[in-house]
Amino acid sequence: HNLEMKHLPGADPELVLLSLRYEELERIPLSDMTREEINQLVQELGFYRKETPDAPVPEEFQFAPAKSLPILLPPQALTADGKTPPTRDKEEHPDL
Repeated sequence: HNLEMKHLPGADPELVLLSLRYEELERIPLSDMTREEINQLVQELGFYRKETPDAPVPEEFQFAPAKSLPILLPPQALTADGKTPPTRDKEEHPDL
């Protein structure tokens, strides 16, 4: 859940961690790692592995692996100015 694989021909493989706002947080080179080591790494980072592609994701993992981020407000929560924040389509990038 929340992990996307993109193959870039000629590029060294790396794991790019992004914030909820799609800001780059960290790049982890994967060239010298085995498949088992990479699987262990993403598990340690807090990614959730679904049993099947269409299986539901438990609520506590919806924003995983963002474990260290402050608790996120529910979608209907009010902003500091008392207004309801705008809703975005699940696939919509906030900078577009």
